[in-house]
Amino acid sequence: MGVRIDPHDKIDALTGAVEDLAGQFTLQPLLRRILTRAISLLGGGAGSICSVDEQAGVYRKEADLGVSCQEGRSFPLDEGVTGAVVANRAPMVFDSYAEVRGGHVAPGERDRLHATVGVPIEWAGRIIGVCVVFSTDPALRFRDEDVRLLGLFAKHAAIAITNARLHADADDRTRRLAVSAERERVVRDVHDAVARALGSILMHIDAVDGALDPATAAHLAAARTTAGNALAETRRTVLGLGPALLEPHSLDDALAMELGWARSTTGIRTDLVVTGEWPHPAPELGQQALRIVQEALTNVVLHAQASLVRVGVLYGTEDLTIVVEDNGCGFDPARLATGPRTGLGLTGIVARAKHLGADLQIESTPGWGTRVRAHVPYERTAIGGRSGEDSWRILVVHPRPIVRAGLVRLLARAEPEIQVVGEIGEARAVVDAVRVLEPDVVLLDLQMPELDGARLTSYIRAARPGTSILVLADDTADDLLRAAVMAGARGCVGSAADGPALARAVLAAARGDVALTEQVLHRFVGARAESLDEALTEREHEVRRLVERGLPDKRIASLLGISVKTVEKHVGSVLRKTGSANRTALAHRSAVQRATPR
Repeated sequence: MGVRIDPHDKIDALTGAVEDLAGQFTLQPLLRRILTRAISLLGGGAGSICSVDEQAGVYRKEADLGVSCQEGRSFPLDEGVTGAVVANRAPMVFDSYAEVRGGHVAPGERDRLHATVGVPIEWAGRIIGVCVVFSTDPALRFRDEDVRLLGLFAKHAAIAITNARLHADADDRTRRLAVSAERERVVRDVHDAVARALGSILMHIDAVDGALDPATAAHLAAARTTAGNALAETRRTVLGLGPALLEPHSLDDALAMELGWARSTTGIRTDLVVTGEWPHPAPELGQQALRIVQEALTNVVLHAQASLVRVGVLYGTEDLTIVVEDNGCGFDPARLATGPRTGLGLTGIVARAKHLGADLQIESTPGWGTRVRAHVPYERTAIGGRSGEDSWRILVVHPRPIVRAGLVRLLARAEPEIQVVGEIGEARAVVDAVRVLEPDVVLLDLQMPELDGARLTSYIRAARPGTSILVLADDTADDLLRAAVMAGARGCVGSAADGPALARAVLAAARGDVALTEQVLHRFVGARAESLDEALTEREHEVRRLVERGLPDKRIASLLGISVKTVEKHVGSVLRKTGSANRTALAHRSAVQRATPR
């Protein structure tokens, strides 16, 4: 026999449970509210809610009402009502609590508990807890309707437990990232101060290095060597900072957290399989492997429309194998080689795999999902690209610290071949920094105070002609931009550019290519350009056309079947005959000539 439940009471109880979930409560108070409403609606006198960890084989009391409080205690998963529910993977109903094997209610309270019902709390196909209600009325029996009703409250408890875990994970991750970010900021601040001081010492040493007696010259040489080594070590320390997520965790833990992010973002099912043990190779390998998985998961979340994603990690004897596969919409792999890569999210994966000397395989079929597999050697070889000391060295110059920090972060995440060797906020310190740090590219704000970007460009080119300058500018009609380009800047990039676009522009400048839009090109030469066809030989015309495309000398030599030295001679002849100061000016003149009506 049971108690008839008034429909209005049922609606009020369920509505109250939903309202509780919308409030700002910590887990235990919220579970107590849910449990209180369930006990009241079923006519029971006591109850409990437990969380379940099947992998560990235990359950934990999260809320106890009407019985001796055991909140916070853990018990074996083969005991009590919770153990019976988990073992049967279904609700359990007992006519008397005495029928429960291994119950944990205190002996003095057992006699007042009679009919008992327990239902699983489930999330994403797993049992994460159990909700139990005890009757203190000997005449009360729980029916199927009561089981279904308690199941509704169990769904609310599942939401509460899952949200609490997600918030706890997010808070923990936020704290770790904040600590890591502060550590990184402090190290970079120290680097700026120490590097500037060491650079100044080296310049002073160079200034007095002349006709000295042998003993003094020897001491001076030793001082120069020591200062140079200290500067290199400072740079190495700063540039060795890896992804903050990996610092307090193993690679396995970091990958599990990334899969948690994917689940919380889209509701996608995830699976992580790890085989073997982490052999603790160079830290950069773990950092780059994590970034490969991060980019692959981002691609799945944004584009794949998948319901399942699996990540597999195999620690072999000589290499690390990473597999990321989904059951989403897939794509045509030929687009990677022949089509635009924007939107696919795979360009960064390809670049990182090349940087690590990894064997990368991307398999996909439209409608059947995608698999990304990378075999990463523990000992990195010189396969493909530049690495280590051969990375492109970038100096970031901007008056605002927050902008500098953002640019550094964008470049670090977008392109493994880029190393930021310094950040400068004062215009008058730039030339000295260029001499000391020897960057391949200076990323320079056009509107620097004291010395504008155009003047700084000319000073940098005079101090170190081999360094390319890329200016940051949004107004393509700015006369300063024209002056900067005519002074030798390789190109410009606007604030609307994302990380990959910024990295592409920087790499183009580093390789000697022109990074300018058509809109900017049309700005420079004026209404009409003189024809370039009259004074050039046939070979010079071929070289000129390839230079206008922004190709470096090595690429031109390969296409034309001639030596690099011959290309350099032809380029010099083309510049001389056309009156162009440099390759950029030549490209400007040619673009305007093509755009001007005849």
